[in-house]
Amino acid sequence: MSEQPPLSRRDFTTMSIAAGVAAATGAHAAVAHEVLDTDVEVKTPSGTCDAALVHPKGQGRWPAAILFVDAFGLRPTMRDMAKRLAKDGYTVLVPNPYYRSTKAPGLPPGFDFGNPADRQKLAELRAPLTADAVTQDALAYTAFLDANAPVKTSAKMGVFGYCMGGPMTMRAAAALPKRVGSGASFHGGGLVTDTPDSPHLLVPKIKAQYYFGIAANDDASDPTAKTKLKDAFAAADLSAKIEVYDGCMHGWCVKDMPHAPDGKPIYNEAQAERAWNELMVLFKRAAV
Repeated sequence: MSEQPPLSRRDFTTMSIAAGVAAATGAHAAVAHEVLDTDVEVKTPSGTCDAALVHPKGQGRWPAAILFVDAFGLRPTMRDMAKRLAKDGYTVLVPNPYYRSTKAPGLPPGFDFGNPADRQKLAELRAPLTADAVTQDALAYTAFLDANAPVKTSAKMGVFGYCMGGPMTMRAAAALPKRVGSGASFHGGGLVTDTPDSPHLLVPKIKAQYYFGIAANDDASDPTAKTKLKDAFAAADLSAKIEVYDGCMHGWCVKDMPHAPDGKPIYNEAQAERAWNELMVLFKRAAV
C-alpha cells in the first residue's frame, strides 16, 4: 500500500531516458505486435452490446483485458488505447456502455457539459447503468473473451477504466475475483460514495492488485475518498497504489478531452504517459 507524490517533469524525463536506454540495450526485449481491430457483438442479459475487440495478429493466445470507457463512450480514442495495449501482447475488449440505449459512441459530436440539454442526454444514457447492470455486463464481457481463441485463459485478466469506467473495474473485479488479477482506475468518478452500493465497499470481494490515479481537482472536491480507498484495501490486505496527480484535471489521460472552461487543455501528455507506464507495470506483474 502506498500513496506517493507525483513525479516532477525532471523525474519523468529521467525515467523516460532510462527506459529508452534499457530498450536499446535489450534489457526489455518487448516486441510491438501488429494488431487486429474488429467490431464484435457481445450477448448480455440485457441484449446485445456492440464492442471493439483488439488483439495481436497471428495464432497466439494473450492475456485478456477490458477497457471501461469514460462518459464520451466507445470512440476512436478509446480504440487507439486498446490498440496500444494489444501491441504489448493483450486481447482487449472495449464495450459500448450505452448499448441498452444506442450504438457507440452514444454522445453526439460537440457534446458540451455546460449545456443542460446535453447533460440531460448523458443522464438518460447512464440511467440503465445500475450497479447490478454493470456487474452482469462484466460477467458477459468476460465470458465472451474467454470463448475467443486469442485469449490465454490461464493468465489473469486485467481491467482498466477512465472516469465512469473506474468504478466499473471494481465491480468487475469483485464479481470475478478468481479471474481478474489487476485493476486500474484513472480519474475515476464515484469510487467512494455514501450509498450502500459504493464501489469501495466491494473491496473485500476483490483479489486483484490495484492502481488508482486521481486527478488533483477530483481530490480537492473529495479529499477523503483516497483515504477511504486506502483503508479499504489495507483492511482486505490487498495491494493498491493510490496517487494524486498534482496539477492534473479530471480527464488528463485521454487525448480527445475538450479544453477546460478557462481554455486550458485537460489532456496532459507527460502525466498520461506516466499513468500508462503504471498500468503496464501492474498488468505485467499481475497477469500470471
